[in-house]
Amino acid sequence: MPQPEGPELEAVRARRAQLRDKHLRPPQTRPATSARGLHHAALICRDVEETIRFYQEVLGFPLVELVENRDYAGSSHFFFDIGNGNLLGFFDFPGHDHPPFSETIGGVQHLAISVTAERFAAAKATFEAAGIDYLGPDRGVEDSLYVRDPNGVGIELYNEELGVFEGERLL
Repeated sequence: MPQPEGPELEAVRARRAQLRDKHLRPPQTRPATSARGLHHAALICRDVEETIRFYQEVLGFPLVELVENRDYAGSSHFFFDIGNGNLLGFFDFPGHDHPPFSETIGGVQHLAISVTAERFAAAKATFEAAGIDYLGPDRGVEDSLYVRDPNGVGIELYNEELGVFEGERLL
């Protein structure tokens, strides 16, 4: 994907600064959120069993439910525990054409899931032992492992506390 350069890059950076000045409030003046948290994110998968194996066996997120989709006969709806009372859900849609993953407007670029340092190291070892391609500390980001699930969804295992970004507490 081409990145902006020169004057175009400077214009993008200036626009970001304008947006920060206009919309980002200091912590002491921000209103409380109106939400309780993320109940679940729902994604689409090509193959239920392959998706279960990846999330449960490779990433270590237990499968906690597998039912028929209440809105689409024959479709499965299933959930993984991703910690802190949060769920990651999937649907399959038998009979539908599922094109390859595409990074586009409205699509999921990646899901960043907080993990401990121990889980981070274990995941890296699991990826290497299984021959799973990933991007990690070797690209200059010491606290992130990026991998694509069998459906093309980007998963970041982030060795950072919830509510913290690059060492700075946001929440």
